[in-house]
Amino acid sequence: MASIIENLKNRLTRSEKPKEGPSKSQRQAALVAIRRQEAIVRQDIAKWREARYEATRVSEPKQHRLQLLYKDVMDDAKMTSQVGMRINKSQSADWYLKKGKEIDEEAMEKFKDTGLYDKLVRYIVEAQFYNNSLTQFTFGKDGKPDLELVPRPNVSPLTGRFYPDVFGSESVLYRERPDFGKWILEFCPDPDDLGLLNKATPYVLMKKFALSCWSELCEIYGIPPRVLKTDTQDPKMLEQAETMMKEIGSAAYFIIDTEEEFEFAQASSTNGDVYNNFIATCDEQISLLNLGAMLGQDTINGNRSKEEASTDLMEIIVEADKRKIEYHINRDAIPAMESLGIIPAGLRFEYAKATDTEKLWKMVFQASAYYDFDVEWLKKTFGMEITGPRMNPVDSSGKDALKAGNFNFFG
Repeated sequence: MASIIENLKNRLTRSEKPKEGPSKSQRQAALVAIRRQEAIVRQDIAKWREARYEATRVSEPKQHRLQLLYKDVMDDAKMTSQVGMRINKSQSADWYLKKGKEIDEEAMEKFKDTGLYDKLVRYIVEAQFYNNSLTQFTFGKDGKPDLELVPRPNVSPLTGRFYPDVFGSESVLYRERPDFGKWILEFCPDPDDLGLLNKATPYVLMKKFALSCWSELCEIYGIPPRVLKTDTQDPKMLEQAETMMKEIGSAAYFIIDTEEEFEFAQASSTNGDVYNNFIATCDEQISLLNLGAMLGQDTINGNRSKEEASTDLMEIIVEADKRKIEYHINRDAIPAMESLGIIPAGLRFEYAKATDTEKLWKMVFQASAYYDFDVEWLKKTFGMEITGPRMNPVDSSGKDALKAGNFNFFG
């Protein structure tokens, strides 16, 4: 047993010099976490406060309980949808790998084929919510590179420690390892900030409580209780009454004794508005944290101008995400991938500049009566499949373009 522990320590502390490409001797994972079965318990505000204290205490802060709470918070449909929206918006944006001012198409295709771009975007954006994304490069048996997320409950960004066992005291100072920045990459906006999920946690927990109470209201008062008054001292009448009450849902009618009375009890006067309003308030606060506005969810008071303004606010947040992604890929990921031989040297990652396609098309359409345009640029910008010029082209004013002079839309 001692030799096994010693080998594990040597593995966690040894230094390896990455070569141009992966070899069989290079290790597959630097930071190995011991997996444990986690109990599913009801989370409340008190547990959130305890977990937050444990993550920020002066002596040996750990995020084990806090990250498990975050996992529970992310089970909320709105949180999953909106966090996923921010990730997907950045993943679907156009980007380039440039060498100098020229786009390196070959390097872009190679980078896309690895699948590393989508994972980098996900972990960089998620770091703003979870407070940290500690990742490590690995290579499969086929030599294909991959990027794995180190389990967040095992990481303490405040002290830069990795705990192989979350319940143990043995740890590794991963930022002091020689392979940090090469095999191991960390995306951590601010170690002292517990992330956006910390701010969203109380609203999600209170929302779950309100939904639970509302479901109990529906269960108890959704269908008015049925009351049958009978002689409970008479076993025959009591058995007949029980049979009738069980079958009342499917029976067209039933007959009772003159001494018996049947009625529906008066249901509660509330219709659940107090829960509905409380849940709506929690959803609004969650949306403000994630997207900066309530987007596409208020169908009663919503209107087009309000939705457009909300969309503009969300786009500002997405653009900020893209700037962070550019920064981390250029500063952290590209140097590491160059040293591991995943991509060639001298590349820079850039997002394509966002353009208002509708506005640009109007400008092109109006100017087409007076100026020539590059057909390839039109195809690339607007996705138009242009096969050739029309026999009788028409200018933007609706008149015969041939009368306008030197008009040659397609060159």
